[in-house]
Amino acid sequence: MWSISIDLTHSFADGGSKFAPALVAHDVISETELFVIGLDLSVVGTPWGREIRWISLWVAATLTAMEPRIFLYAVVGVAVAVTLALEKRLEKAPVSLPILLVALGWAVFSLPLDLGWLNPALDTGLAKTTESATELMVIVSLLVVGLAIDRKYQWKQWKQIAPLLWFTMPLCIAGVAWMGWAWLALAPATALLLGACLAPTDPVLAEAVQVGPPGDSCRDDVRFNLSAESGFNDSLAFPFVYLAIALSLSSPDVDMFAIWFGVDVVWRIAAGYGIGWLTGRAASWIVFRNSREDDGDEGPGFFKGREGLLVIALLFSAYGVAEMIEGYGFIAVFIGAVTARQCERRHDLHKRTHGFIDQIERLMLVAILIFFGGLLASGVLEALTWWSAALGAVFLLILRPLAGFLAMSRSGLPWQARWAVGFLGIRGIGSIYYLSYGQVNGKFGNLEILWSTVAFVILLSIIIHGLTASRVLRYLKNRVLTTVEDSGGAVM
Repeated sequence: MWSISIDLTHSFADGGSKFAPALVAHDVISETELFVIGLDLSVVGTPWGREIRWISLWVAATLTAMEPRIFLYAVVGVAVAVTLALEKRLEKAPVSLPILLVALGWAVFSLPLDLGWLNPALDTGLAKTTESATELMVIVSLLVVGLAIDRKYQWKQWKQIAPLLWFTMPLCIAGVAWMGWAWLALAPATALLLGACLAPTDPVLAEAVQVGPPGDSCRDDVRFNLSAESGFNDSLAFPFVYLAIALSLSSPDVDMFAIWFGVDVVWRIAAGYGIGWLTGRAASWIVFRNSREDDGDEGPGFFKGREGLLVIALLFSAYGVAEMIEGYGFIAVFIGAVTARQCERRHDLHKRTHGFIDQIERLMLVAILIFFGGLLASGVLEALTWWSAALGAVFLLILRPLAGFLAMSRSGLPWQARWAVGFLGIRGIGSIYYLSYGQVNGKFGNLEILWSTVAFVILLSIIIHGLTASRVLRYLKNRVLTTVEDSGGAVM
């Protein structure tokens, strides 16, 4: 047992007796106190040793008396402010904001401050909390993406993304599932869950490669393809998550696959799409019909100036209604946002609505990335093996780029742009949501391997795409693509 007493009266030779407080720990000493004592003893004899020792004691007293969540509030608040200040300055820097935020989270949770242990693989309750937090993050991001897309919602304008959905994503799921089964010795259901988690392009971390805000007429097809893909495939990967869960709970048979296809594929997608379209049409009708009845552009008095909040509220309701009728809420949110964007497409309301929800997304993204850093600091990568790392590298650097490149073969894009669409398939928070959902609702083995592999792929994506995305898109814009303005947004 620890028994330590440090009297500062003897430490401060010249008049130090006025610093009479003493650090005393009997029986049990906290990690914070032990950390500060080590700092205190390490500066003895240095020019500023006296001042550093006093500051260290003040820090110890403050942090040990403060609840960890209070400290995290301060960290997130400061991080948001710093993010706003650095955003423009880092556009051409060799490091991206997500990299810095994850590093900050790792550093904060590595401190001996008793901030908690973030490893969902070892705690189903934490996995449930993680599922809820990341679910909300994905919903907000889908709203931002859907409201930002200016292009007319017509088949001839959107058909080029279809191969990314029916070819690239299933190929990635199958490829990752095979590697998980062959390389990591995972059970088929577990390997399928891994593939379904990693296959979707993430709408949360893909801001750097997405289209601009509403009304920004200068677009290119690379950004549009990646934005639309991230909006759709966060729902279209769900049938494979459900199939993995079903396989983990019972033995496969013909009836299982028939029910899966009829319910999880056909019905859930159709229901989500239908609810999203109806909600988007209703939101735009309510807002703009009343706006036209008013003398100005701000809408009628009962929600004048709050139209954007009304649209967002209705689109959030789309998620709940779709889920209540066993549809896919994510696709309802995205389709609802895209549909609402089609009405009065030049109206300034779209930009205000997008700006409002975009600020909410930025706040949540900072918090999520800091907690992802805490996930890494809590040892989620301890189960990572060379084979897991190889799976992640092969997927990000070979499988996804090749599948995306092939999917764009008939798009009419230059080969450099087709390669960019394949390469810039960013992985992120959506993968964590799917894995948490699978863990909570299924019975999977090797959860530590799953979490370590998914976390490694996300970290690798944040680093690789964070360092290259802006440069690749800048090269395409300046050297390869010619963007022109039209009424529907951007075309080549």
